[in-house]
Amino acid sequence: MSIRFITNEQLYKEAIEPVAGAKSFVWIGTSDMKDLHVHTRGSMNSFLSVLDALVRKKVAVRLLHAKEPGPNFRKTFDKYPMLWDNIERQICPRVHFKHIIIDGRFAYSGSANLTGAGLGIKGENTRNFEAGFITTDPETVKAIMDQFDEVWMGKFCRTCKRRAFCGDPIL
Repeated sequence: MSIRFITNEQLYKEAIEPVAGAKSFVWIGTSDMKDLHVHTRGSMNSFLSVLDALVRKKVAVRLLHAKEPGPNFRKTFDKYPMLWDNIERQICPRVHFKHIIIDGRFAYSGSANLTGAGLGIKGENTRNFEAGFITTDPETVKAIMDQFDEVWMGKFCRTCKRRAFCGDPIL
């Protein structure tokens, strides 16, 4: 059981690479989401290919984000028909946390969005300055999961003062 602070390039290796090894579920919460590219099978591919491989193995995937991703993401998403019906997505314009939860045993929480500049493989001179932590501490993983799940289930929807900005309310 551990909690470890990570920054910049470490984020890719220690927060994104483990996603491919998920056995049961992956939950990703982010404010901004773009067509992030990663190293897979010896080449550069969209992170959506990693999620596609997971859903093919019956791993449940949830994406919770603040706004619709841009056209590049959409164009790439359309190339993975398995994701269309086998990934759960919800939008909440108040989501600003950045979480990755894998199998309820590992979590990342920090500043980096699901973008190339945040969690991708951009070079040290073009990426954002990001920070966060990874953990396998059961209490900390549970706390991160609880926050994600509360938003996912719509706990705050009925009293939300930003409902006018919500294009697809959870509740």
